[in-house]
Amino acid sequence: MPLEYSFIRMRRLSLLSLFLFLLVLTPAWAQRTLTNPLKASGPDPWVVYKDGWYYYMNTVGNRLDLWRTRHMADLGTADRKTVYTPPASGPYSKQLWAPEIHFLNGKWYIYFAADDGRNVNHRMWVLENASADPMQGEWVLKGKLADPGDHWAIDLSVFEHKGKLFAIWSGWEGAINGRQDIYIARLKNPWTMKGDRVRLSKPDLPWEMHGDVPEEWQKNGEVPQVLVNEGPQFLRKDKNLFIVYSANACWRDYCLGQLQYDGSGSLLKAVNWRKSPQPVFVQAPENGVFAPGHNSFFKSPDGREDWILYHANPSETDGCGNKRAPHAQRFSWNPDGTPNFGKPLPKTPMPAPSGE
Repeated sequence: MPLEYSFIRMRRLSLLSLFLFLLVLTPAWAQRTLTNPLKASGPDPWVVYKDGWYYYMNTVGNRLDLWRTRHMADLGTADRKTVYTPPASGPYSKQLWAPEIHFLNGKWYIYFAADDGRNVNHRMWVLENASADPMQGEWVLKGKLADPGDHWAIDLSVFEHKGKLFAIWSGWEGAINGRQDIYIARLKNPWTMKGDRVRLSKPDLPWEMHGDVPEEWQKNGEVPQVLVNEGPQFLRKDKNLFIVYSANACWRDYCLGQLQYDGSGSLLKAVNWRKSPQPVFVQAPENGVFAPGHNSFFKSPDGREDWILYHANPSETDGCGNKRAPHAQRFSWNPDGTPNFGKPLPKTPMPAPSGE
């Protein structure tokens, strides 16, 4: 073999070895990070991961917007599209709150609360899209999703358990009484309830009864105290089932509580659910994170990590406005199978979800 050819061959092998070496090390060197908040504003955040994309929504108020990104760190600059604008008047024309996008039975659905401009008329509504890409296709209003009594309702989420579809949401027992409870019901299909609602939780522990209304609000006819259980989200780990919900008023001591299914009997019986005696996620003033709540959950793209997404305020006095911004962080599990959310992390870079 000519010496010149041998040298060239050795050089190529060396370059190939270097390339393979760098390829192995690159993931460690190029670890993506994200920093909270993920964008400047975003009350009531919701995200789902499918086919390489995160699909994200939050309350905008007068319409429904959908964001799409491959990396949670890029949420602030993600593709954004208004997928639904309601009519100028009517029962679902105003105050569009807490939208969620779900992929069910081969189609996309968006659930949102809306009213005619009067909060007492808030109900849940459902949109359907048959397109494989929810940023494309037509969103069709399927109608109102209500229990037989047609009660006030917000913050509805859906989940499947043993082949059956369920809805969980926040509602009033009757007329406005200053208290919001957590309800569950079976669904006949993604836009129709099957049977009546069942109340699973009401604010009845000392830590979830901090809802004093500011005096200036009372002058406008508000009740003196609002006791809140809202924003319920379903969480599953192996055979353990949980509902994580927001407690207290969004302007004071907002935090997360938890219900755990005891593993026996119907999900539609309140006696089969046990409430955590203490909140499971509270604010961290030392980290500049106040009033964390209205969460959702997602898996990392490789399925190895569990993440919580929630909104929080940058200060104690920011209340229920647009300073609420989306935060995300990884959480773990306790030896007894319950989730361990830790505390809200500081606004410093952290590793992005694995598999991105």
